Formats: sequence, C-alpha cells, structure tokens
Amino acid sequence: MQIRTSFPYETTREDVQVPLPDGTKLYARIWRPVTDEPVPALLEYLPYRLSDWTAPRDFQRHPWYAGHGYASVRVDVRGHGNSEGMPGDEYDAVELADGVAVVNWLAEQPWCSGKVGMFGISWGGFNSLQIAALAPEPLKAIITVCSADDRYDNDVHYMGGSVLAVDMHAWAATMLAFVSRPPDPLFVGDAWRDMWLTRLEAVDPFIHTWLDHQTRDAYWQHGSVCEDYSAINAAVLAVGGFHDPYRDTVLRLVEHLPGDVQGLIGPWSHQYPDRGLPPGPAIGFLQETLRWWDHHLKGIDTGVMAEPKLRSWISDSHPPATVYAELPGGWVGDPSWPSPNVTPIPYALQGTPLVVNSPQHTGLDAGRYFPFGNDADLPPDQRDEDAKSACFEFEVPSAVRILGRPKVTLRLKMDAPSGQAIARVCDVAPDGSSTLVTRGVLNLSARGGRDRVDPWPVGGTEDVTFELNAIGHTFPPGHRIRLAVSSAYWPWIWPQADSAGFVLDPAGSSLELPVREGALDPSITFAAPEQSEPLGVVYPATLDELRPERLVVRDVAKGEWRMEVDPRYGGTRVYPDGLEFTEDAVETYTINESDPLSARTRSDWTIRLHRPELGWDVSIKSRSEITCDAADFITSNEVVCKDGDEVVFHRTWEKRIPRTAG
Repeated sequence: MQIRTSFPYETTREDVQVPLPDGTKLYARIWRPVTDEPVPALLEYLPYRLSDWTAPRDFQRHPWYAGHGYASVRVDVRGHGNSEGMPGDEYDAVELADGVAVVNWLAEQPWCSGKVGMFGISWGGFNSLQIAALAPEPLKAIITVCSADDRYDNDVHYMGGSVLAVDMHAWAATMLAFVSRPPDPLFVGDAWRDMWLTRLEAVDPFIHTWLDHQTRDAYWQHGSVCEDYSAINAAVLAVGGFHDPYRDTVLRLVEHLPGDVQGLIGPWSHQYPDRGLPPGPAIGFLQETLRWWDHHLKGIDTGVMAEPKLRSWISDSHPPATVYAELPGGWVGDPSWPSPNVTPIPYALQGTPLVVNSPQHTGLDAGRYFPFGNDADLPPDQRDEDAKSACFEFEVPSAVRILGRPKVTLRLKMDAPSGQAIARVCDVAPDGSSTLVTRGVLNLSARGGRDRVDPWPVGGTEDVTFELNAIGHTFPPGHRIRLAVSSAYWPWIWPQADSAGFVLDPAGSSLELPVREGALDPSITFAAPEQSEPLGVVYPATLDELRPERLVVRDVAKGEWRMEVDPRYGGTRVYPDGLEFTEDAVETYTINESDPLSARTRSDWTIRLHRPELGWDVSIKSRSEITCDAADFITSNEVVCKDGDEVVFHRTWEKRIPRTAG
C-alpha cells in the first residue's frame, strides 16, 4: 500500500450542514482542492456516522479525490450521526429524496462545476444506484461497490425466496444498535441529548418490517433498480467481489443498463478493492476510479471506455481455508454479458432416486454471509457438509474454467407443502479435500416466482431449476467437480416448519456450468493500491481475552448445535479528536439437529462513546432474538441507553409474525 502525502492539488476540509427542502439539515464533511476553478463533486451518502465509524475509511479516499481535483463529500443520512431528523427504514423514500436534494445542492455551490458523481460500498452503493434511478440532472456518473439491484433476492433479507437467518437477523440487530447511537456534542453542541432522545422515540426494529414481507411485494420492489433499468441515465461502474454476496448484480447491470456501464469483479470480500484485506490481490482502485470520473465528469479521454465491458478475476484451484492473503488466478475481459466466450455445458446426474433429509445443522461450515477479510470468514473444508448432502461427481480430464452463474435442475418428490433445496458446487482435490466454489438456494414454494407462495403438491414430483451465485474458477485436470444437494443450510437459511427433506431423482436432473473459453488476459492490469494519509486512529490493546471469531459447540446428549460469531467490526479505538469508541457484538445461532422448530438466533451489542474532555460518556446495550413455532416467527428486541449512570431510554418489543412464506 502506497500512502500519498502530496497531490496535484492542495486540499482543504470543512464540516457543513446541508439544508433540505423541509428545513432539516444533514451533516456533511467536504474535502476540496485549492483552486479558483469550479470542480465536479463526488458524494458518498451513508447512515454510518462520518465523524467516527467510517472516518478511518473516509480519510483513505476522500482527501485523495480532493487532491486530484474533485470536491469529495461525505454526508450522514437523516436521523444518523450528526444529521438532524428522524431515522427511517433502509433506502426509504425520504432517504432517497434527501439524496436527490443533496445532489442538487452540491451542483449549485460556487465551487462546483455543476456535475456530480456518487459512489459507495454496500449501503452507499445501493443508494447510489437508487438515486441514479431517480435521475437528478446533475448526477452524471456513479460507482457502486458491493451493492444489489434487487432488494429482495440479492440483499441481506432473503435468498432464493428463503429467510436469510444469518443476516436478516444479524443486520437488523446491528442497525438497531447503530440507530440508537447519539449525535456527538463536539459537533452539534448541547443539542445532542434532545436530538438523541427524540430519535430514540422513533426507533422500531427493522426485523418487524422485513419479516412482514416474506414474498417479493411492493415493499421490496421499492429501491430495486431491476424493476426498471432504463430509469438510470448516469454512467455506472459496477464493482464486486467473488467473496461478496452481491456480485451477481454486477453481471445484471452490465447486461441490462442502457447507457455507459462497465463491470469489475475481483477476488475480494465485502470491502473496497484497495484496502488490502483478504482475499487479494488488491488493486489501485482509487486510480481506476479516477479514470472513470475524469472521463464522465471532466470530459478527459482516459481510455476507460476502451476497456472490456466486464473484467473478471478467475481463481485457480486452491485448497480449502477460512482466509487467503491472496488467491491464485488472473483476469479475463469480455465485451458484453452474457459473454460470447461463455458456453453453458450440462452435466447429467447419474444414479437411482435417493432420499435427501439433511440434519438441521447442515450449513455450519458455510462461512460468513458477509466476509469482511477476517480470519474465519470463508468456508472451511466441505467434506463434513458433503457427508450430509446427496453428492454427484464429474471427472475433470482437462481444465474446466467457469465464469458466471451455474444452474441446477432437480427432479424432486416431496411429502410436505414446503421445503428448501440447497446446491453447492465444490472442487475436490485428489487428497479428498473439498473447496466450496459456489452455492444457491431455492425455497420450493417460490419455484414459480418470488412474488407468491405455491405450496408443493404433497406426494407430487416436479422439476425445479435455479441459479447459483456467480463465480470465476478453474477446475484443474485430476480434480473432480462435486454437486452437493441438501435440504437444510443453517444458519444461513431458516428451516421450513415442516421440513422433512425430499426424494431426488437423478433422471431429469442436471448441473449446468458456464464454461469460459480462452486464456487469462495478462494485458488486464491495475496499478498498486494507493490511498491518502490515514486518520491516525489508535486501537489500544485490552486485557480482555479475544473470543473466537466462529465457535461451534455441540451438546451431544441434546443433539443441539450452537454457533457463536464475533463479527469483529471495530472493537475499541481512540480518535485523534479525543473520542474513545468501544463496541462489542456477539451473534448466537442454535438448532437441534432433528427439529426445524428449534431454530433460534440472538444478537447482543454494547457500544460506548466517551469524550473525557467534555465529561460525555454514553452507552447503548441491545439484545435481539428470533425463535419460531409452526405458525409464527417470534421476535424479541430490547434497547437500554445511558447518559453516564442514568438510564435515559429503555424499551422492549415483542412481536409474533405469521410464517406466510418462511
């Protein structure tokens, strides 16, 4: 990583309040080049607190853009951080309308050329796409990283029509803790406490809304730009990683967007590609994005549009591990998507019908839904998972390189009205080790569409087809391609109430692989990663023993399995302005191996913000749980907020939500 301390432009930084049409003011931090000439503005718009939580990451890139001739702007969403107003649901109409207003405000500033770009990762990538679909005139280009065009089937809530237990709950619990954090008196003054208490009265756990909408209805259509790709006029650079759950969106955007669009998919996790977090290799992402901005916002011919429309990393075969500093492989370029270089090749399954009734704890070796570059993020050896699945293998006499979304067709017979099918593709080495390549899920009651529930005809046989997540991978000669099919996948997928497996008939069943012809392209290269000077946050050592990132505990007598997860978001850190910020979280997923109704999730958060020089010391504790019976999901949430030793807010929410599709 190269740290830049000098740039073509000197820079300045100021914190301002952006006025909205209704009088609300959003807190913003603006880095600008020192110049008399107006420059384009770049906007990153998030609920994650620019004055502390994202500040280290912000300082890696916003000053860098300013030093290269852009006004780079970071804004907190209404009701978050130091912005005024009440918090709302993710990507709600108010958030998007506010975003449009911020874009227009930036374009009107005397230091702005009138052209605006938006960028962001995850939430900021989502709302960049969504605001682009609202087409504010100044917004000419966006860069969306690790985001999704489909809020229902390619986000943290549902997968293949099934409830994502692992992140539906964990993310709702995280946001409950996050939205309960107060404004900072260093930036808003004495108003912080009144702002905080007013916000807290408006808090409602996201999980209530998300579980209230178990099919792809109007709620999920809002903000899903796949509903109308033609609404996006801005140029779009879509970026993802093959270890990020949102990477399929990159392929769909390249395929469907009508204007200037390019896709870039690397080996990365849910991170910006320049941060150097595993798996790598990292790239000079800021330099690459500068080429995009210069072309679309300054009219400079940087050659960026002469690049292949889709650049993808294809990994070489590698042994299973939960972390890789770098993966072996290389880049390929394709002129379009679907690519003329990719041919679907079917592999017919062989054998006689067999019962697939996986133990409910199948899936404990799935790895993290959102890998962030931590040591325990990725799936370990899959042999234990494969043993709980129906497996079909195919020899690899010569190298098979795939790029895209594999597809399975399964002929199933089921004696219950609902169930789930999970398919995994693994790379099996001669020593028997099994590396997960990709996977997919289908809620069998969603086989006719994610917008409705079609009960399975009890005792009936049907063929179902579904896609797996996109991947770039090379199977070498002498290895075997393994398709593993299971009826359970906990804690990723919440089990169906009457889950009893199914009979799989290999006759009429197949695996289809997207085989890419041609060699790797050594001409696709990137500069080494480069960032601006870091903020200087200190991460002090503590006396507490570091808990395992992922711990699995088995109660042999009860047949119960418990997974404890430490998401490792940030821990304790001290900021240059004196803020001491501490956060700790643990997620727990419990299930009995033979009882789908025993599924239980819990998330506990503790956050403390302390400014000794101001005598400011606040804390938030939250607890979130989901259990179930045959009819309902049962949710329980609690938040306790303290100002010093005084409890200023304490609320619990208990709710039963009918299991309409989940």
